[in-house]
Amino acid sequence: MSLPDTLMNMSEPVRKRSKMRDMTRGSIPRNLWHLSWPQMAESFFSVADQLADLFWAGRVGYKAIAGLGVSQTYIMMLMTARMGLDASMRAMISRAIGAGETSYANHVLVQSIVLTLAWSLVIGIPGIIFTDFLLGIVGVSEEVILITSGYMKWQFIAMSIMSFQRLTGGALQAAGDSITPLKAATVSRVIHLVSTPFLIFGWFVLPQMDLAGAGLANVIAQALGLSINLYVLFRGTSRLKLTFVGYRIDFSLMWRLIRVGVPAALTGMQRSSSQLILLIVVASFGDGPAAAFALSRRAENVVNHTSRGLGRAGGALAGQNLGAGHIERAKSTLSWAIVYSAVLSAFAMVIFFVFPNQIAEFFSDSPEFVDNTAAWIWILAFATFPMSSVQVFTQGIANTGATMAPMIITVSTMWLLEVPIAIILAQKTSLGSLGVPWGVVIGNSVRAIAFFVYFARGTWLKPGMM
Repeated sequence: MSLPDTLMNMSEPVRKRSKMRDMTRGSIPRNLWHLSWPQMAESFFSVADQLADLFWAGRVGYKAIAGLGVSQTYIMMLMTARMGLDASMRAMISRAIGAGETSYANHVLVQSIVLTLAWSLVIGIPGIIFTDFLLGIVGVSEEVILITSGYMKWQFIAMSIMSFQRLTGGALQAAGDSITPLKAATVSRVIHLVSTPFLIFGWFVLPQMDLAGAGLANVIAQALGLSINLYVLFRGTSRLKLTFVGYRIDFSLMWRLIRVGVPAALTGMQRSSSQLILLIVVASFGDGPAAAFALSRRAENVVNHTSRGLGRAGGALAGQNLGAGHIERAKSTLSWAIVYSAVLSAFAMVIFFVFPNQIAEFFSDSPEFVDNTAAWIWILAFATFPMSSVQVFTQGIANTGATMAPMIITVSTMWLLEVPIAIILAQKTSLGSLGVPWGVVIGNSVRAIAFFVYFARGTWLKPGMM
């Protein structure tokens, strides 16, 4: 029996329940939990992947952590740009499913796949060609560039494959199946975690590839994860059935996907591009603070990505209810999502406050690295709930199709408050590089308040299909 067959048969009863559940009826918190826990777990695994790479990079040296952090920042910026398409696709599919228009949901998925293919070719190929240049403009040392170049080139390939995994998984989740994408992510992450040290250090009969081995491991893992999502979609065992028979390019629908997705893409890019700007500021203080930036922001992503999964689940559930015309149920869904995020962020806050040194020492015992990283993690603990709630609102509201307001809130608070305050505190006060995390705390707190106000107004609650 093949791997996809084995994985599908392991949870056949679970998938059938997920397929048949009507998300427009019954208990809202239970429906939300039913959709969200697999997406939260999937998002957590994606951060575990990044942290695992940082752990093994720490065995190479803390300069490898700095380089890996730069590479991941670039990749994340490009991935979040493409996620705008995911948001528009999710909104259209969830509303179509809620309205009972499954054939239209399938049509949306096919057009989204074609757009993702075009994006992967346009972004991936130049990324590989100009890798060294991209690393150099950040300001890290030549040694860091030499260590990281091979890893980043493999990551551009992995990013293209991951784009299709995220897209197909997002379509399944929007239709109500959160289990299959979780299985795909689990297989992908386990393969990556297991194979990475073998390829980095040349264990067994494998070649020693140094940091580039982590990138190749990710390529293999993402391909296996994508195959699981495609297997289910082509078989039609979820609400969706993928087929290219009779395919035609629907320029009108593609334009709507792009038009709705662009604000969501810009919203995501603001976070990633601002991290790149702040990384340049931090790198001016040396490779030690740059490495601390890399790890602390990945530790912060344990909260951000998990909350992002919660927000996407809330958006899918709210979208189905809006498609069915249930406005109050849609609003209640995101209210419950904020309650869940408060519990999550409180737990993370305690961990960051109490164990910052232990977290840093787990990745590297360099005194310079530990001192910088522990301070960063402790400061960022203040931002756990604002960050978590911002992710829930951003993903939840955008995945119902209301992408413009999240973009406006994010752009204004990011570039008028967070980034300028972080730069001023770093360069004009005695805080030095530690001014950056304090700027992040202030920016996220103001952003969270703005989202709470917008959510309460309810102007994003527009029923019907898109």
